[in-house]
Amino acid sequence: MKICMIGSGYVGLVTGVCLAEFGMEIICVDTDKTKIEMMRKGASPFYEPGLADLIEKNMKEGRLTFSTDTRKGVVASSVIFIAVGTPANKDGSPDLSQIEAAVREVAGSMNEYKIIVLKSTVPVGTGKWAKGVIEEEVKGACTFDLVSNPEFLREGAAVEDFFRPDRVVIGAESERAIEAMKEIYSALYLIEAPFVITSIETAELIKYASNAFLATKVSFINEIANLCEHVGADVHDVSRAMGLDGRIGRKFLHPGPGFGGSCFPKDTHALVHIGRKYDCDMEIVQSTIRVNERQKERMIKKIEGMMRDVRGKTIGVLGLAFKPNTDDMREASSISIIQGLQKKGARIKAYDPEAMEEAKKILQDVIYCTGPYEAAEGSHALVLVTEWNQFRLLDLKRIKGLLQEPVFIDLRNVYEPLHMRELGFRYCGVGR
Repeated sequence: MKICMIGSGYVGLVTGVCLAEFGMEIICVDTDKTKIEMMRKGASPFYEPGLADLIEKNMKEGRLTFSTDTRKGVVASSVIFIAVGTPANKDGSPDLSQIEAAVREVAGSMNEYKIIVLKSTVPVGTGKWAKGVIEEEVKGACTFDLVSNPEFLREGAAVEDFFRPDRVVIGAESERAIEAMKEIYSALYLIEAPFVITSIETAELIKYASNAFLATKVSFINEIANLCEHVGADVHDVSRAMGLDGRIGRKFLHPGPGFGGSCFPKDTHALVHIGRKYDCDMEIVQSTIRVNERQKERMIKKIEGMMRDVRGKTIGVLGLAFKPNTDDMREASSISIIQGLQKKGARIKAYDPEAMEEAKKILQDVIYCTGPYEAAEGSHALVLVTEWNQFRLLDLKRIKGLLQEPVFIDLRNVYEPLHMRELGFRYCGVGR
C-alpha cells in the first residue's frame, strides 16, 4: 500500500517512518525544503530515540522517500494522512489554517478514490467540515472517505508507543475505509493491540479527553504534594499507595514543576474552548490549567525560599526540555522558572543533554554549559528541573564542592532527602 504523509513534523515523521517499517511505501511531504533535505540525508530534524536509525534503514530499503510536492504524493498514493500542526490561538482555540491548506491541496490533487486520514489533533466537527470542503473542491469528480485516526505518541518514547500502542482509534463512516485502516495497522493485530472503531466525532474527542485526563492527574498530584509540605506527609508514599489502586493507576502521579510540551497545554485549552462553543463549561479542565500555572510560580517561590534572596546570585539549572529524551522546549516549565528568576535578578547557568539549541531560541542571557558539573561550578544553588537519566547518579560530593553554597533544589524528587542532608546539602524536593 502506498501512503502519502502530509506534514513531516513530530507526529507525521514518526508515523510515516514506523509505517514504512511495517512494509508500507511512504512518501513524507513537507513545505520546509531545509527539513526535507535533512531527512533525505537520513537525519531527523528533532531528537527522538531510535528514529534516525529507522529513517536511514527504510530509505536504504526503498520504502521511505521525502518530497515537497504534495500533488505528486497524493496522486501516487491510495491513502493520504494529514499530520500538520494545530497550534493554539490566543483564545485557546486550535489554529486550523494548516489543516485547511492541506485539505484543499489534497482535494485539488485527487484523481481517483482516496482515503484521507486526519492524524492531527483537531476539534470535534473538523472531520465533518473537512469532508464538506473536499466535496466542494472535487465536485463529484472522484469519491473519497474521511477517517479520524488520532495519535497517542509520547515524546521520548514515540517509536515504542507506535509499535506497542495501548489502543488504535479509528473514526470512520464506511466499511471500506475501516478495512483499509485495519490493513495499514495489521501488524498490531499480532500483538493484540485493542482497536476502537467509532464515529469520526467520537474519535476526535477521545484524543482531547485522554490528554485532559492525564493532565488532570498531574495537577491533582501537584496539589497533593503542596498539601504534603504543609502537613508533614511524603507525597511519594501517598502517590504510591494511590497508584496501587487499580481504579486509579500509578502513571502520571509524579509531582513536579508542572506539565508542558506540545500536547497537554494546547489540548486542555482547546477542550475548554470546545466546551464554551457548545455552552458546556469544562470546569475540571479549567482548574487543571490554573493549578499547572500556579505550580510553576510555586517553584520560583520554593527556590527563593531556599536561597532567601536570589538577586545577584548564580543559579545552575539541570534540564531544560519539558521532559527527558526530547529536545522539545514547547511550554517547558524551565522557561517560566528561568525567566521568573531572571526578573528577580538571578544569573542563570544551564545544561540539557539535547535541548540547548532549542532553548537558545527562547531563553536569553543564560550561560549554556557543557555538562552538569560546569552548571554547578560557582553557582549559589543547583536546581534539577528535568529528570534526564544523566542527572540521577551525579557525583554529589563533587557537586557540593563546586557550589558556592550547598543548596540543591530537586523539582523532580530524584534524590532522597535524608541522604542529601547527610551529605551536607540544604535540600528540598516537591511534596516531601
